[in-house]
Amino acid sequence: MKFRKGAKLDRSQVEDLRGRRVGGGAPMALGGGGIVTLIIVVAIVLLGGNPFGGGGGLGPLDDLAGQTAGTGGPGATLEDCKTGQDANEREDCRILAVVNSVQAYWSKTVRNYSPAKTRFFDGSVSTGCGNASSNVGPFYCPRDRYIYIDLGFFDELESRFGASGGPLAEAYVIAHEYGHHVQNLTGVLQKAQSGDTGPQSDAVRVELQADCYAGAWVANAKRTGLIVEITRKDIQDGLSAAAAVGDDRIQEKAQGRVTPESWTHGSAEQRQSWFVRGLEGGGPNSCDTFSGRV
Repeated sequence: MKFRKGAKLDRSQVEDLRGRRVGGGAPMALGGGGIVTLIIVVAIVLLGGNPFGGGGGLGPLDDLAGQTAGTGGPGATLEDCKTGQDANEREDCRILAVVNSVQAYWSKTVRNYSPAKTRFFDGSVSTGCGNASSNVGPFYCPRDRYIYIDLGFFDELESRFGASGGPLAEAYVIAHEYGHHVQNLTGVLQKAQSGDTGPQSDAVRVELQADCYAGAWVANAKRTGLIVEITRKDIQDGLSAAAAVGDDRIQEKAQGRVTPESWTHGSAEQRQSWFVRGLEGGGPNSCDTFSGRV
């Protein structure tokens, strides 16, 4: 995946909290049943379960260690990310460019689209949904409408989960989380609160739709003006990432067995299949995961 060298990056869409100690790792009491239920049921974290402990976690793999990724070296900040050329050279600039591209796509696709910012952090962070640590992986908080990510997760995606890595694998993660933002804006998250789990559950359908939305963005990425090339290898990297975070793959590694009745995100096959549906369908109309079986 390559970015147009002269494209201007919009740094206002990402807040860089790296190097700052922001909040602790302990959960915050959110009060009432509504927002807590929403967070648990929609399984905001890409890897599974409630990002702030309890409900639907996947055992040992919840204990991920966030580590510093190759983000431009010690002391690097997004102030150095100005153009597509910077995105071609540095990981943090590349993620900024992906955020710009994803939001450019949705702003033209969803009526009255309201942008969501991404926050880079390391260690821990305070959010509208409570305090979180790097251990939870990337997540979207519907209360404050931010996507949170420790960039060290991308190293874990390869080393712990076996994904092939690559720029589009990283972009898939970001586009998936922005898919949750679109679901929040369109009311899907509010409706999918049954609390059930399993391959055909609301929780899984929410996640598969976000995967499909990620594929729809990939299909239109070059039209946003920031990206000039997506190769067949890039697509394979995206599919590898989607499979690596399938519930069955994670459960097999974590506990040596697969328990479909506890799934909250979908199997490797489901996640790949819906990513491809969005890619081939070319838009969100191909992403109805709430009709029929998934």
